Amino acid sequence: MKNLFLFLKIIFLLLFAACNEKKEPFIVKFEGEIKEQKWSIKELNPDLPSDWSGYRYLTFELKSSTTQRFDLRLYDTSGIRRLTIQPFQGPWIRASIPLVNFQTRNTKGMDLAAIGKTARPGYWIGFTSAVGPISKIDSLGVSMRFPIGSPALEIRNVQLTMNALDTIFGPVPLVDEFGQWILADWPGKAKSLDDLQKAWSEEDKSLKPGNFNISKYGGFLEIRVKATGFFRVEQINGKWWFVDPEGYLFFSTGSTGIGPRSEFSRVRGREYIFKAMPPSEEVNAAGPIPNQSAVTISRSNSSFFSWNLYRRFGKDWYQKWMDYTVRRMDNWGLNTIANWSDPTLGGSHRKAYVATLRGWGIETGQMGMPDVYDPGYEELVNKAADQQCTPRKDDPLLLGYFIGNEPAWPNRELELVNVILKGEKTPMQIELKKYLKKVDTPELRKAFIYRTYAKFISTVNAAVKKHDQNHLNLGLRFGGSAPDEIIRASKGFDVFSFNNYGYVVNPNTIKRISDLTGLPMIIGEFHFGVPGRGLAPGLAQTVNQEERGVAYSYYVENAAANPAIIGTHWFQWIDQPSTGRNDGENYNIGFVDVTDQPYNELVNAAKQTFKRLFAVHSGKEVPVSRKALTQ
Repeated sequence: MKNLFLFLKIIFLLLFAACNEKKEPFIVKFEGEIKEQKWSIKELNPDLPSDWSGYRYLTFELKSSTTQRFDLRLYDTSGIRRLTIQPFQGPWIRASIPLVNFQTRNTKGMDLAAIGKTARPGYWIGFTSAVGPISKIDSLGVSMRFPIGSPALEIRNVQLTMNALDTIFGPVPLVDEFGQWILADWPGKAKSLDDLQKAWSEEDKSLKPGNFNISKYGGFLEIRVKATGFFRVEQINGKWWFVDPEGYLFFSTGSTGIGPRSEFSRVRGREYIFKAMPPSEEVNAAGPIPNQSAVTISRSNSSFFSWNLYRRFGKDWYQKWMDYTVRRMDNWGLNTIANWSDPTLGGSHRKAYVATLRGWGIETGQMGMPDVYDPGYEELVNKAADQQCTPRKDDPLLLGYFIGNEPAWPNRELELVNVILKGEKTPMQIELKKYLKKVDTPELRKAFIYRTYAKFISTVNAAVKKHDQNHLNLGLRFGGSAPDEIIRASKGFDVFSFNNYGYVVNPNTIKRISDLTGLPMIIGEFHFGVPGRGLAPGLAQTVNQEERGVAYSYYVENAAANPAIIGTHWFQWIDQPSTGRNDGENYNIGFVDVTDQPYNELVNAAKQTFKRLFAVHSGKEVPVSRKALTQ
């Protein structure tokens, strides 16, 4: 009996050890321009079937040393299925990837940001067009383009599940009381409030107006032409310019998102990853910010940036933040409050600003296309234009209006048609079916979308002009290049705008738009970021902060050297939250960080670039030639 008991005890211990054996993770070290690691599904987990179509999630645990995004690839015998994953930096997390996103493209969302990705607790997923069946999966791979610093990725416990099991294991907390990433360190990281107060004091002492030789509106004093009291555009000696209200030539440099709070940092369900939460009572003590409902801090979304502004300026932090922001812009060579910025700051009549108009039905339209065939559409647009334009029509500091942002449907016209046809009965669906009743071809389907867009643009532009004949129509801010048919249909703009994330604006793109429209152009968004601090590098990366400044100068000066470009707007003023905004983005793209400390390398580049802009755009000086290091 004693021997039997000992035998059973040994068996139990062996079984317990086997059940609790910690599986070694699969480790990838990314090096070179493109690095891919591929495993057979049986290597990852012998129990994985090849047919994944009956499951809802691909679930695994991962730890990444970097915030750089990587591709997650499924190899089906009929092709590759691919998504992009951008993880948190440092902690172990469990990710449950919805398998539907490997099978079909997402069509829900009014703009490119909304339709292109989705947030998860410890990462975000970027959608691609590499979709299809997942019934014959034989392997899985990960790859990264242009990795910085030989980052490592660890993966373990790969399985298929019916439920989402996303979580953040730790170590936690991840975010300190100032909104900084705990698992990373960097020069200038605040260890205490005393550190911050010292840094703020040093900046305050050094912040004096720049010597830029500009008018009160930000125009260059070298040349003066006809003044109209409002901003306008004119082609002079073959080069396009904005002309400020006093008649001075103006090249628009600015930042989007100049506001007193960072975008929503999702909190609910993740409270345990924060060391402390902003106290809403103190942060809101200055009173509500006019026209900005997002100022309210709640436990579901918080702004550490606002909390730091309160720490810096006290109870009347909001007004002091506005005053200080204008001082910074005067010193940094930024003459425009660009898109997505605080409306009260723009309306304070101290800097040129743009206004983004809404209310056209884009938010509720299919893939961002409003139902222009609704009998009440023209009245809806006219009312929205009246409410937004009439109060601004006599403001000389208004540079102009953007009427929309990055529509999701260009180059996906046939998908939009399918969404309309499969959706509920609407005036647009009725009109589409009537249009295709006799003949239904891909060409006619595209033609219907272009016709619908032309109707949308003409209706909106007419309403804006009706209620404000003094200000410029700056266009729709396309996300990159748009098809020729769309560009041709974009009639009624004074300036053609598009967002361009890259290291330089493609001259061929500029020429194509210029040939099709004859209009000057403004770059509505661009940026560069660095992986680290718990932040991702954004849509164009550099190896460090110094190179970020180099990239800024190269981009802006080479854009300004083109006769058709009359403005470049950086995206954005503040770094995004390290835990992600509403769609998961957590980019290092600010002029200032979460503690309201400026990135001096970027600031100094902006100053030096602005001093050269008149000469570069006039053709008197060539743009800088040094390109930034990106890997």
